[in-house]
Amino acid sequence: MDSVNRLQLTSRVTYYAGWLLALLGAFVHFGIGAAMLRGIGLPQRNLFEGSVMLFLISAVSALRVLTSTKVN
Repeated sequence: MDSVNRLQLTSRVTYYAGWLLALLGAFVHFGIGAAMLRGIGLPQRNLFEGSVMLFLISAVSALRVLTSTKVN
């Protein structure tokens, strides 16, 4: 697996993981399953910060793939 494919895979995985964390944060915010998520130690702020971090990683990976494919 070359570096471009690896970066694309990283971008996709972090993008969908970011959406999952954002969705879990919304569930906690609206009280759906909040007791379960608090029981495993995931407060709403950590879910939000995690989703933002994963979206940033996803965006950087996607931009890096675009720049590396344009150079070649």
